[in-house]
Amino acid sequence: MKMIRAIIRPSKEEEVLRALDKAGFPAMTKMHVFGRGKQRGLQVGPILYDELPKLLLMLVVEDPDAEIVVKTIENAARTGNIGDGKIFISQVSEAYTVRTGEKTL
Repeated sequence: MKMIRAIIRPSKEEEVLRALDKAGFPAMTKMHVFGRGKQRGLQVGPILYDELPKLLLMLVVEDPDAEIVVKTIENAARTGNIGDGKIFISQVSEAYTVRTGEKTL
């Protein structure tokens, strides 16, 4: 299984979640976070915004579904401008259901 972490613009939240649901991936965790990319924030006149609001989505999916999820997020989150976000993929070796203690992988 793969864990997909996507950092996207908060303004794209509804669009991305709708696209994931439509593609058959309704389960996810989301967190509102602050951060910056390699451009070190955003300069608007004399004001530097060095931490920008973003949304972090986390999904765990079967290996063959990872590419579908990534493409779904990319297509729904892309504006074509700097700051659209990043997607990270990690291998998940174990997972447990808290309620039952059952190993789910």
